[in-house]
Amino acid sequence: MEVIEGKVWKFGDNIDTDVIIPGRYLRTFNLDDLSAHVMEGVSSDFAQKVQKGDIIVADWNFGCGSSREQAPVALKHAGISAIVAKSFARIFYRNAINIGLPVIVADIVADEGDAIRINLEKGLIKNLNNGTDFEIEPFKKFMLNILKNGGLVDHYLKEKSGN
Repeated sequence: MEVIEGKVWKFGDNIDTDVIIPGRYLRTFNLDDLSAHVMEGVSSDFAQKVQKGDIIVADWNFGCGSSREQAPVALKHAGISAIVAKSFARIFYRNAINIGLPVIVADIVADEGDAIRINLEKGLIKNLNNGTDFEIEPFKKFMLNILKNGGLVDHYLKEKSGN
């Protein structure tokens, strides 16, 4: 989990939770149904084209709006392995970590379709298309463990059981 590599999907400023997963789809708890509509508000074919391991790169205030946990859950279930943005809404950031979806605050240069590699432990992002490196704040060991264990609840259960 310390190293993530994937194809970039680009988004701009103020991508809110209603754009990530529109409210009309929140009547279901079925993750396949939720992820089938992820990012529908800004990219109608995103859910059909996103692949496991892909990475979102966005500008300012990603995940603003409501506190709905379904937004990061739908992104993760759709295959998104990490989100890199210049800033995140605070509750979205916490919800993402809590469900085991890495969110990285960074201003990087990447075009849609570029491949990037993120090393959470060393604090590095590399654009594999143009060779550019970006330094980020390395993730602390406890945060890496939460992500590695699949989120806060799973981490707690593993720690409690001693595994």
